[in-house]
Amino acid sequence: MTNTALITGASRGLGLALARSLAEAGWDLVLTARGADELTQAASELGATAIPGDVTEPAHVRRLADAVPWLDLLVNNASGLGATPLPRLAAYPLDTFRHLLETNVTAPLALIQATLPALRARRGAVVNVTSDAATGAYEGWGGYGATKAALEQISNVLAAEEPDLAVWWADPGEMDTRMLADAVGADEAAAATDPAKVAAALHDLVRSRPASGRVSLQ
Repeated sequence: MTNTALITGASRGLGLALARSLAEAGWDLVLTARGADELTQAASELGATAIPGDVTEPAHVRRLADAVPWLDLLVNNASGLGATPLPRLAAYPLDTFRHLLETNVTAPLALIQATLPALRARRGAVVNVTSDAATGAYEGWGGYGATKAALEQISNVLAAEEPDLAVWWADPGEMDTRMLADAVGADEAAAATDPAKVAAALHDLVRSRPASGRVSLQ
């Protein structure tokens, strides 16, 4: 049986780069992202299934779970940055923070819950893409970092509760992506690592299947 992966945030950046790497290795792919046009183009390129939508919406989570009756790999890559320019915590808009928690913490957990039967059936793997902002004190990154720290602890407990699965919380490091450009500016982002290099490291992780845990991809 061909391996199947579900990747969120797959229309660009790390998600798209990983999808390309897995497609070259013969994986069946179900891809999702909010940008329908970019996603459809990517899926057409890779021979993948595109299901555009917002992972914070329960109906969309159900659509994704229904599309993967068995699942070898779930990659929770979709993420929000939060308020920009990056504000200090003293001025962080709380409504924005609540929405960021929904995107970066609640939505990945909801998708894990919805796909657990499919993952258990294949003794599959979960990759939750986090950040060094989850563990470091970087000014302006408090809101985003707090959500990624929460996602790391969800991953940590999931690994203990689901020993037949592999669960990795993966720090990709700085990558040349639109999100980083929104945070630090296009010039600084352009000097960061190509997402394709990080995707190759992530694919190697999936292939080698080490014990569950936190992984740095750079």
